[in-house]
Amino acid sequence: MPTSPADDVISLYQNHADAFARLRGTTLIERAWLTEFLARLPVPSPRVLDIGCGFGVPIARHLIEHGCRTTGVDTSLPLLARAQAAFPDHQWIAADMRRLPLMEPFHGLIAWHSFFHLSPEDQRPMFNEFRRLAASGAVLIFTSGTGLGEAIGEFEGRPLYHGSLDGAEYRDLLEANGFQVLRHVKEDPACGGATIWLAKRVEN
Repeated sequence: MPTSPADDVISLYQNHADAFARLRGTTLIERAWLTEFLARLPVPSPRVLDIGCGFGVPIARHLIEHGCRTTGVDTSLPLLARAQAAFPDHQWIAADMRRLPLMEPFHGLIAWHSFFHLSPEDQRPMFNEFRRLAASGAVLIFTSGTGLGEAIGEFEGRPLYHGSLDGAEYRDLLEANGFQVLRHVKEDPACGGATIWLAKRVEN
């Protein structure tokens, strides 16, 4: 049984997939950031890993429409089933991002409004996973909170957990794992107030 809101995140998205799909909608407020992400990918027809892909709309759909060979990972089987039905030529994997399977390195990694559902303790080792999954020159984009701590929202009447490190620690973890920060905006007003990191794998 879940013992804290952090433990309950997976079951929330598993049990309320329809509500999430309805509330998420299809408007691509992330377009400007995705345009920059796509422009920086190191090869044509890049392999991109969407971590916490949900039902594949609108982000994975946008990547696919721009020529990315997309692999989506999520823990919600109902959401993955929607993605598989909509985009059968791409790969959709049921897995916890903290325990991702062995995969060929990707040219792009995206964890948009998913990585921040992990506790600070679980976020730190994820940067080693990003390094493992990133080809040389790969681009990483993710959203975070604005400072070290935890925040509890609400989804379908249940607490919805968010965790964050502070900016200096994110920078240190990225650098220690061979990533250079290309751009970072805190609470971007043009993107719904999201705090966004864009980085590139510079170490072979």
